[in-house]
Amino acid sequence: MTSASVNISFSGPTLPSTGTLVIGVLEGRKLTATGADLDKKTGGMLSRAMEASRFKGKKEELLSILAPARLENERIVLLGLGDPKKLDEAQAERLGGATLAHLNSAGSKSAAVMIDELEGPAVPSAGMAANFAFGALLRSYRFDKYRTKESAEKKPSLKTLKLLVAKPPEARKAYAPLAGVAAGVFMTRDLVSEPANVIYPETLAKEARTLSELGVEVEVLGVKEMKKLGMNAFLGVGQGSAHEPRFVVMQWRGAARGKKAGHAPIAFIGKGVTFDTGGISIKPSAGMEDMKWDMGGAGVVIGLMKALASRKAKVDVVGLVGLVENMPSGTAQRPGDIVTSMSGQTIEVLNTDAEGRLVLADVLWYCQDRFKPEVMVDLATLTGAIIISLGEEHAGLFSNSDELAEKLTAAGKAVDELVWRMPLSDAYDKLIDTDAADVKNIGNRSAGSITAAQFLQRFVNKVSWAHLDIAGTTWSKKDKPTVPKGGTAFGVRLLDRYLADNWEA
Repeated sequence: MTSASVNISFSGPTLPSTGTLVIGVLEGRKLTATGADLDKKTGGMLSRAMEASRFKGKKEELLSILAPARLENERIVLLGLGDPKKLDEAQAERLGGATLAHLNSAGSKSAAVMIDELEGPAVPSAGMAANFAFGALLRSYRFDKYRTKESAEKKPSLKTLKLLVAKPPEARKAYAPLAGVAAGVFMTRDLVSEPANVIYPETLAKEARTLSELGVEVEVLGVKEMKKLGMNAFLGVGQGSAHEPRFVVMQWRGAARGKKAGHAPIAFIGKGVTFDTGGISIKPSAGMEDMKWDMGGAGVVIGLMKALASRKAKVDVVGLVGLVENMPSGTAQRPGDIVTSMSGQTIEVLNTDAEGRLVLADVLWYCQDRFKPEVMVDLATLTGAIIISLGEEHAGLFSNSDELAEKLTAAGKAVDELVWRMPLSDAYDKLIDTDAADVKNIGNRSAGSITAAQFLQRFVNKVSWAHLDIAGTTWSKKDKPTVPKGGTAFGVRLLDRYLADNWEA
């Protein structure tokens, strides 16, 4: 799998005489203490460079000064910090990501970033350094394993990034769990980026099994076991594919290390359609290649479990992923078929391209029946309708609990993975009633993401539940400060933060 190419370290605030120096500048071109000292040493070169440019010190602005006078460094990069009162952990991460991208585009091979003590930020300099490094690490990700002829000019140049801070041991301590989260993010990005001829139910289950090396208990159920459980909604989706479905159950038992030992587990459930043609209700050919990442929800749950195990999270968590390929063939499910789900409810399948909810219906029921979770959150690239509603900036959040919805929203804001709550109500639920069975798998043309969530809710009992429709946020066509274009792993950091704030604190 792919990994970051930059080596990140922390040391005391002694400026190196080689490589690139990155110096912070506050909004209004106000140099930090280190910047002011360097400005004197260079005869005012930093001030003149700012005055001759449009650089104002606004957040994430960058200005390179090549071969600065009286210094042996190859360049100084001025980094806009913005308003120090607004400089929090999330902003430090964005600064790290933006700086990493700038250094690579400039061809720098080594760089040192001075993290000065500032008045105003709520985060101390050690925490600022750790989060800056985390953002740089997240941005350094590349999925390039299939590129055989890439020129050296297109490859990342930066090999070492050193954070200079007053208390390096504190920064290292704060960075360690963040690096664990990054490992989970990278695993999700890898899985989502792989083509469907490489990642299919059997191989994705095999990837999940690797988590046992970190202490995660992993079980893989095949078709025989699922038939015995009555998971006919799930199995119906995969009956047209040569690749058999797999159901993976992962358990991380970390609560004994924390303050909340003995509570029921927190459950996360992921839709894992490794390729979605739409089945007999086949999709248009244009853009169908994107359906390799219709297993994004499962990828997030697997990556989350890796993140939790990597940082030794003090919470009991179960992760369940339904893995299946939705293909058209002589054995494929037909529009109009009726299946009996694990819950006993019958489902009229009017559209075989509304398949993810069929998988989740059985996995949600299994989760409640076996684990009796305290909270249950599912993630799925479920509907195109959510992209029409929210674009690519927010995931859709549906929940039967105001408290859970508020906590997930807060966690998303803290890590810059935004969600927007959408409605659930009896009026929408009636749109999936049908004369032929207990429920049909699609409504009419209106409120498509809502009726999909209403369908899922029919398989949720008395448990706090949330559904995240991540169809618009799983893949990005443009670079963002901490997220290179491609697979985003949206949801790993959000759910990790939710657990840390509400179950480990």
